[in-house]
Amino acid sequence: MTEPNKNKSEVPKPMEITSPRTAEHPGPEKPKTGILYEVPANKAECCSTDAKPNKDEDGHDHEDESSSYIPTVISLVLLLTGIALDYTDVTWFEGYIRLAVFGIAYLLVGWKVLWHAITNIKNGSIFNEFFLMGIATLGAFYIGEYAEGVAVMLFYVIGEHFQEAAVARSRKSIKDLIDNRPEIVGVLRNGQISEVNPKQVNIGETIQVKAGEKVALDGELLSESSSFNTAALTGESKPDTKRKGDKVLAGMINLDKVIELKVVSAYEDSALSKILQLVEEAGTRKAKTQQFITRFAQIYTPIVVFLALGMALLPYFIVEDYVFNDWLYRALIFLVISCPCALVISIPLGYFGGIGAASRNGILFKGSNYLDLITTVNTVVMDKTGTLTEGVFKVQEIKTNGIEQAEFIALTAALESKSTHPIAQAIVQYSGESHKQKTVSDIEEISGHGLKGKVDGKEVLAGNGKLMNKFSIAYDRQIDAIIDTIVLVAVDGKFAGYITIADQIKADAVQSIKTLHHLGIKDIVMLSGDKDSIVQKIAKEIGIDLAFGGLLPEDKVNKVEELKKQGKTVAFIGDGINDAPVITLADVGMAMGGLGSDAAIETADVVIQTDQPSKIATAINIGKKTKQIVWQNIGLAFGVKALVLIFGAFGVATMWEAVFADVGVAFLAILNAIRIQRMKF
Repeated sequence: MTEPNKNKSEVPKPMEITSPRTAEHPGPEKPKTGILYEVPANKAECCSTDAKPNKDEDGHDHEDESSSYIPTVISLVLLLTGIALDYTDVTWFEGYIRLAVFGIAYLLVGWKVLWHAITNIKNGSIFNEFFLMGIATLGAFYIGEYAEGVAVMLFYVIGEHFQEAAVARSRKSIKDLIDNRPEIVGVLRNGQISEVNPKQVNIGETIQVKAGEKVALDGELLSESSSFNTAALTGESKPDTKRKGDKVLAGMINLDKVIELKVVSAYEDSALSKILQLVEEAGTRKAKTQQFITRFAQIYTPIVVFLALGMALLPYFIVEDYVFNDWLYRALIFLVISCPCALVISIPLGYFGGIGAASRNGILFKGSNYLDLITTVNTVVMDKTGTLTEGVFKVQEIKTNGIEQAEFIALTAALESKSTHPIAQAIVQYSGESHKQKTVSDIEEISGHGLKGKVDGKEVLAGNGKLMNKFSIAYDRQIDAIIDTIVLVAVDGKFAGYITIADQIKADAVQSIKTLHHLGIKDIVMLSGDKDSIVQKIAKEIGIDLAFGGLLPEDKVNKVEELKKQGKTVAFIGDGINDAPVITLADVGMAMGGLGSDAAIETADVVIQTDQPSKIATAINIGKKTKQIVWQNIGLAFGVKALVLIFGAFGVATMWEAVFADVGVAFLAILNAIRIQRMKF
């Protein structure tokens, strides 16, 4: 292609392209471009040309946006002015004046790229995005195609601005959603409320939260009761009523009245801080697609450089009317088209968007690899209590044997008060204050059986039939036929009676199972330590394919191992504490209601904050949509680039088509990648 004034008089001597030198260096340091977005190590520079980033109070790198756009705007004005003058009859726009206009436009947007290219060459890292952009655009200046050389660099930088804006917007939306804690909190000191930074509040101190204020620290409610908006943590707008003694988490909004909380966690140890840390670290676990692109770029980049070199020089031995500048121009087009920026930018950004979309739906993925893996799940295994049922038990019936009911309840509740199990809490709540006068000692929790301990000097057992059999306690076996959950109690070696307790199925449990089947999940299995009659009853009501009851934690592990041996990809959903071994074993471990559970945060691959089983299907949907968008971007990039490469090799495509094949495709891929954040699931 020839520009209108390319052959004007006094054209300055063309630039010389020198051969780069190499040196040993471990490679460039990866810049931080967002809380989730991580650039492949060997291509880190291609996605950011910021030379001197500033850091905000959270440690994130950024530039002053307005000042960073000024050089780009000036470059665009100079480029358009230069092109307009090229198409006029003015005689003064030639030679060094023309070079100066386009040269300034080029340096305004390209100096950082060139600087990084030179620095990387000195450090031994030659074949990267900067090197490709540098030699392609300098080559364009060498052959007099000034406008096209500027355009390649300018539109590349414009694409970078869009990419940075997309990442910044996504990061801000997630941060605003999750962490918007107040900077000042009222703490009770010396009988007065003092306003201090939440980071300066100690565990055990009392803080005051006014109506409408957001809770800054995890605490135990000292006031009688209050309602809280938990949407920032769970994605659910339905108010949650907390009562005296309940745990209130940072990020919740107090809706009712002025309340007081006793701080139970330091600022950096709160459940919200752990969730933020989880989100921060999510980008470090790459999906296989990202790992493939990283390895691909290491091989791909040097290959295209040598192919371009061959395209410029080999025709000398084949073509009769060989003109070096013509074939160099084709080689430069080839280089610009070959830049893998669309892949390197859009693929991590696609996973970034998926993790962000999941966060807004109350689902936390610990890495983009789990977004990929969850799409391959064909078997979903669930715990019962707290996953498919509310886990809010209520006492239904009490039967005693040779002991007064009041004493029976007091002894049992005193023992159960040392357990955090929902069944134990139901008994304690039912007993009222009667158990608080009892002295409890020698507590022993027997996994899968129940509790053993001494209450006022009496040996008390509370648990299931296995516990009674273990200690040779005789009882009426007809009791085992009762479908509801039963707590059998023995006092001093004699059967003292039983308590029946019932749980409620979660409102969205039935629809959740239907949706999972609709998504192609072939097998849905329920595993529970509860007795088999209850498990089978609930499984039938909900529509579970297969259910097993009366299981110890190790039995659950064995069941999941059996499924995996059959070649199935298993996702297990549990409460993240008792089910930690199974969560770890499963291909995808999911913790239900993990906000207040350290075990859930640490063990699970995916944390569902809302306690809703319907979010399991939502997580799978988000994973599938993310994977679809990532592969759309891969297909778009390879398809357009291959087409323009063919045209360029035959001299049909110009540098303008090359710009579209590189920067244009990258821009389209970025728009496609951020599309997932606007979707409703």
